[in-house]
Amino acid sequence: MTGSERPSALDPAIAARLKRGADGLVPAIAQQYDTGEVLMLGWMDDEALHRTLTTGRCTYWSRSRREYWVKGDTSGHIQQVKSVALDCDGDTVLVRVDQTGAACHTGDRTCFDADVLPLHDQPAD
Repeated sequence: MTGSERPSALDPAIAARLKRGADGLVPAIAQQYDTGEVLMLGWMDDEALHRTLTTGRCTYWSRSRREYWVKGDTSGHIQQVKSVALDCDGDTVLVRVDQTGAACHTGDRTCFDADVLPLHDQPAD
């Protein structure tokens, strides 16, 4: 059960702008606020977004555990929220954060370090 199935304290004006998936979730991209480094992608429902906006710490919905989790509560690798924005369609959240330690559960700084895909047939510079 996500917040879309339960009451949430999210501002109704913000909730009305969200375009959620069938599961009631929107993707939330965490980005380092001062460098622009993309850190990770998590999932938020209305309540997770409300908690993120009001606590200053990123709260996500775990699709596998089916529960809320606050980044860093167990690892110490917190995400202090600097700003939150919706994309033009209202179907993705961008959270600019100050990341302490690793953002990825593997211990890497970002979730996008370990598996860079090869590019083929690229024109020469």
